[in-house]
Amino acid sequence: MAIARIQARMNGAEEHWVAQARSGDQAAFRLLVEAHARPLFAVCVRITRDGALAEDAVQEALFNAWRHLADFDGRAGFRTWLHRIAVNAALEQLRRRSRDSLLQPPPTDDDGDFLADLAGDAPDPHRHALGDEVRRHTEEQLARMSVIERAAFVLRHHEGQSLEDISAVLSLNVNACKQAIFRAVRKLRGALQPLRSSS
Repeated sequence: MAIARIQARMNGAEEHWVAQARSGDQAAFRLLVEAHARPLFAVCVRITRDGALAEDAVQEALFNAWRHLADFDGRAGFRTWLHRIAVNAALEQLRRRSRDSLLQPPPTDDDGDFLADLAGDAPDPHRHALGDEVRRHTEEQLARMSVIERAAFVLRHHEGQSLEDISAVLSLNVNACKQAIFRAVRKLRGALQPLRSSS
């Protein structure tokens, strides 16, 4: 109940900050940046798996958000709108890196909900070691995925975004979006099956 009230107050404050920022108030935009910079960095680093690229993506996203605040029409929440800009900036960072023939796109960290039974929450050393092994295998497998598979997986399983929102961000139709997520999940399950058998 208290959390809901705090969230409602925060949403009201954010709406006020957005309105002020749209009228050119840089201090209001700075408050929006402070509220969203950390979650934006988290999603960008999961997609790029590179802290420097993620920082560049967040800076680019915030710059673009400031420049295009007049385009924010309120149909989607401000957070959703800002995350779309950040995801596109992260994907653009990976495209630039690929064009420059640098490193291969690295994996996302963490795992989806379907992996929860592997790690468990028991504190014993075996479970802890198994959790570390799950994370390592997950990172290795996600490193082999295409950028689209990884981005779709992160947006669905880490950000909880709808297929429609993911489709809009990645410029895919909903069916192609579903297929990308399905391929990512299937690859992860295949890679983690030996651990499931031994747990």
